[in-house]
Amino acid sequence: MLPAEKGWRYRYSRAGCRESIQWGPMPDLEVRNLCFRDRGPYSFHIAGGECVGLRGASGTGKSLLLRAMVDLDQRTGTMRLGAIQADEVAAPLWRRMVGLLPAESYWWLESVGEHFADFSKVKEDVLVALGFDRSVGNWHVSRLSTGEKQRLAIIRLLANQPRCLLLDEPTASLDQCSVSQVEELLIRYCRDNEVPMLWVSHDPAQLGRVCHRRFLMENKGLLVGAGVLQNGC
Repeated sequence: MLPAEKGWRYRYSRAGCRESIQWGPMPDLEVRNLCFRDRGPYSFHIAGGECVGLRGASGTGKSLLLRAMVDLDQRTGTMRLGAIQADEVAAPLWRRMVGLLPAESYWWLESVGEHFADFSKVKEDVLVALGFDRSVGNWHVSRLSTGEKQRLAIIRLLANQPRCLLLDEPTASLDQCSVSQVEELLIRYCRDNEVPMLWVSHDPAQLGRVCHRRFLMENKGLLVGAGVLQNGC
């Protein structure tokens, strides 16, 4: 389910040159000495197909870390996804490869389908997995509930076939049935495509279900390991 395309791709360097790249079977994510604002340095590694959890009190900087990892905020340090160095590609391409799901999704056009590169290519089983059918592409955004927006934001993210997932509380606004559906879908994408996944949540029980291991972000942004979990993707 949800196989991301493999094989040759093209990238544009920060100098604007077109280059060919080829994904390996399991792109891992490596972060080294990442600093932003007054925080860091952060260094960690997430293997392909591994889900790592991140929790901590509000205001400790979890969302800021994810923003820095997709080059939305100024930062120093290095990041690598497979053989691709973040500093060697344009920021928009890096953000397509390293997909960020923010805590609050954004919708700026009239219909749902207009927010997708090509809604007709969204897989039917993905829509059904989160409680929708093909007609949702014609829905007006104004009719969507908060939970519907969140589930559709996840579908929109996966439609871009990212090779790494950064998830900022992906189920915070969902009922328990939808939480289970989203967890299953994201775990399956992680497994089937062997992508590294960083999952932010305030719910330790959820991290126990979906993650191999987890980090704890303490006051002033200190990141510490919190151990290997027995369950997870």
